Amino acid sequence: MATTEKTTAPTVHTPRGLIGLPQPAARALITLGAVGTIASTFMSWTYTADFPGDLTYYGSPAGLQILDLVAGLLTLLYALTLWNVRGLRWLNPAGATQPIALAAAAAFSVSWFSAIAIAVDLKGLVALDPGAYIAAVASLIALLGALALPSPGNTFKDWVGKAENIPAAKKLPGWGERLVITAATAIALLVFTYGIGVDPDASETFIGYLLLVVLGAWALLAAGLFDRCAELNARHQGFATSMAFLAAAIFPFVEKNEHNANLGVNILVVATVALGLNIVVGLTGLLDLGYVAFLGVGAYAAALVSGSEFSRFSGVQFPFWAAMLTGMAASLVFGVLIGAPTLRLRGDYLAIVTLGFGEIFRITVNNLDGASGPNLTNGPNGISMIPDLSIFGFNLGNAHDIGGLTLGRFANYFLLMLIITGIVVVVFNRAADSRIGRSWIAIREDETAATAMGINGFRVKLIAFALGASLAGLAGTVSAHVGYSVNPAPYQFAGSVPPNSAFLLAAVVLGGMGTVNGPILGATLLYLLPEKLGFLKEYQLFAFGIALVILMRFRPEGIIANRRRQLEFHDTGQLDIPEQGLPDTTVGVTKAGA
Repeated sequence: MATTEKTTAPTVHTPRGLIGLPQPAARALITLGAVGTIASTFMSWTYTADFPGDLTYYGSPAGLQILDLVAGLLTLLYALTLWNVRGLRWLNPAGATQPIALAAAAAFSVSWFSAIAIAVDLKGLVALDPGAYIAAVASLIALLGALALPSPGNTFKDWVGKAENIPAAKKLPGWGERLVITAATAIALLVFTYGIGVDPDASETFIGYLLLVVLGAWALLAAGLFDRCAELNARHQGFATSMAFLAAAIFPFVEKNEHNANLGVNILVVATVALGLNIVVGLTGLLDLGYVAFLGVGAYAAALVSGSEFSRFSGVQFPFWAAMLTGMAASLVFGVLIGAPTLRLRGDYLAIVTLGFGEIFRITVNNLDGASGPNLTNGPNGISMIPDLSIFGFNLGNAHDIGGLTLGRFANYFLLMLIITGIVVVVFNRAADSRIGRSWIAIREDETAATAMGINGFRVKLIAFALGASLAGLAGTVSAHVGYSVNPAPYQFAGSVPPNSAFLLAAVVLGGMGTVNGPILGATLLYLLPEKLGFLKEYQLFAFGIALVILMRFRPEGIIANRRRQLEFHDTGQLDIPEQGLPDTTVGVTKAGA
């Protein structure tokens, strides 16, 4: 008796949005909302100039209006990709929903935060002018339209995750790829300069800046543009590095505020020290909780031989290169002396010993005042009146005119510190790619297995410890002259004022362990945020702790991730790369059986 098999058609999953609207209507809402957001920035948002940025003018965006204008333009550009406008395909190569939703979220966040901040600061909604209402409504319309677009799934992760199946970029000629790198570098310089130039009293503007940068960068990351830029940088590594340092060198010429130039110097000092710590923590896997002591050793050693009248050797004044080598040598010696007896320890035991070393250094220099101990460091008063550096007759303490532009004292030190940071980056890259660098990584992954393969673990770790200490001492020599003085207060494990060991370690972990750009970005964020968000006051450490916990939960490998670290912290399916599946061996078996 014959039987009839009933076949069922496969179920086809139709992507849908979080809001049930037809796709043409969703596209229209996004475009309309983006245009409305842009138009609102040319209108008055409040009647009084008491709010930071003076948002009372028509036709002249300022403060938060400029940020909302940028967010609206980004949303409009992504909306136009839905209409297949020629020339914009590169902005969203996969035609994904996530970048559009994140761009709309950036405009929504800036608009609504601005309206709420105006109402709170000026005591009521009556302070809002029509432009603020239009911005809030238009950005909400754009966000609703973005949430109505179809998505592969219907969860929050699908809307904020990475776009899949991004097609390969069209091959550009060499000059075209270099032009793209130059444009990306210029944009990065513009974003950084705007952020560091925000008045510390205008914390509302800086919060809006953070909302735009975070969500806007997230949108570009979701679209795959960061990955494409990384490919171009890898293909033209020398040119990309040169452009990055050229952009940094341009900064003091475009930033006239000496206070902001001082911020730049301090960021570079902390970034250089963090790169040295990255050798110990990121490459070798050693937890050092007293690393700031090496910065202090270099600073004190340079201060003692730089001609200060409060120095124990007040009659001695080394030239800069000799003072720099003295600071590096002192830190190197202390690194070897501390590392030799302690690096046979592992894990928490090593962390506790290094923490003790950091505290011993601070207490020791605090007591070398001639009363509690020998008169060497002038105790808690420190060594002050350290003269400015003079290199080849060029006094860094004086203002100089270059090409019609005036460089002040901190601008001079910024350029010097930039050269030193470049040297440290070269040392880090060369060391990481060398035989000893591969030994460091082997020790970090599994010290027992590395030892079994013939690697002398103690010697390798001691080299890392000594190299990291000497780089910290190098930065300390400059920091002593920039601040005119050194004292024991900053060289502690944790505190609200950087640098300290917890701050340096957080910069490495936040930015991305084992990378070059990670510690630099981490130091920039951790130094810049407390400066611009002064209203937090005693709650700064609390806010910093919350931010660090959130980051460790969602991106434990850091903002700029090392690929190996990503593989350690995530399953393959969670990575921003295709899954590497095993070969399908059943195909051959089936064919053979057939």
